[in-house]
Amino acid sequence: MSYQNILSETDNGITTITINRPSKLNALNRETIQELHTAFKEADESLETKVIIVTGSGEKAFVAGADISEFADFSVAKGGNLAAKGQELLFDFVANLTTPVIAAVNGFALGGGLELAMAAHFRIASDNAKMGLPEVSLGVIPGYGGTQRLPQLVGKGRAMEMIMTAGMIDANQALQYGLVNQVTTPDALIETTEKIAGKIMRNSSVAIKSAIKAINANYEDGVNGFNVEIEEFGNCFGTEDFKEGTQAFLNKRKANFPGK
Repeated sequence: MSYQNILSETDNGITTITINRPSKLNALNRETIQELHTAFKEADESLETKVIIVTGSGEKAFVAGADISEFADFSVAKGGNLAAKGQELLFDFVANLTTPVIAAVNGFALGGGLELAMAAHFRIASDNAKMGLPEVSLGVIPGYGGTQRLPQLVGKGRAMEMIMTAGMIDANQALQYGLVNQVTTPDALIETTEKIAGKIMRNSSVAIKSAIKAINANYEDGVNGFNVEIEEFGNCFGTEDFKEGTQAFLNKRKANFPGK
């Protein structure tokens, strides 16, 4: 499928989705959010895709934020609908995909950009990356999950400081906070992320889906994550991947998972 604002390419089991609005520092407008939803959905449903990488075009920005011109004159009702629709279409959608999603954060990841990176299952950053949630400087708060996911990743106190000051942190500070998993050079960012994707692809995709579901359950209100873990653990015993994995281990050979 052709897109106006993004690129999507699949190679060797990895689908790379690139926000491609460099003249706007890859800012998220409604059209881009809809295109990202479609691309993530297609990748998640594709039998070819084992890992999804999301990144931004160019070296200046992953995503520099939302396109403010689209909502500067919104009413209370329209503002609430904007957040609800965005979370449904993209941010919550990505967080709950059963295909692993890695954000390769290059340059600025601000506002909705950082919220998109946080919706991914984990993040790798280039050493020129700058991250922040500057929404309160505009008289609004993060509305795409930022007030929820940032404390989960960095802790309540640090999240409060980052959001209240509207300041940015660099890649090394993000690493120290636990906001990103690794920091690398801009030139090595995609290569490093693809190597991690390769390690993921050597394992059972069925078990990884179950693991994502169980981990996410811990952050859902009213859901007992331990019970979800028990259920998913049991489900694994009925899969072909479990049979292959255990037999490979017992026979001291490399597993060849069928993904079923």
